[in-house]
Amino acid sequence: MQVILEQDVPNLGKKGELKDVARGYARNHLLPRGLAVEATPQRLREWQQRQEKEEALNRELEEKAREQAVKLSQKELTFKMSAGEGGRLFGSVTAADIADQLAREGFEADKKKIELSEQIKSVGNYTVEVRLHPGIKAEILVRVEAEE
Repeated sequence: MQVILEQDVPNLGKKGELKDVARGYARNHLLPRGLAVEATPQRLREWQQRQEKEEALNRELEEKAREQAVKLSQKELTFKMSAGEGGRLFGSVTAADIADQLAREGFEADKKKIELSEQIKSVGNYTVEVRLHPGIKAEILVRVEAEE
């Protein structure tokens, strides 16, 4: 029996997926609890239309992410921070600092999507990855200089 999941169901699937399940499992567990609805021809058409819209939206978001990745990969961020002997910073440059700097320059970047390969605690050049979309990443050069 085919059902369309209304909620995430452990060991079965995520909300919005079309699944084949045993008739008894659907009738006794999924349908009474509102976890799924039976896949009638009308609901299948609606599900198909919803899937097409989501795919179109996903393609659009992916294209925007690719464009933003090209722009970001040409970006170079400079931070001037107070440093002690040997170029050690008093503090560090965090993902939130990088996200704020990118926001000031007109790029949307969530601090959770910025991957620091190492903590930035000294003067120098660092490469930072920004995840824009599943499978699409941009690398930014972060330059940390000592404040005079």
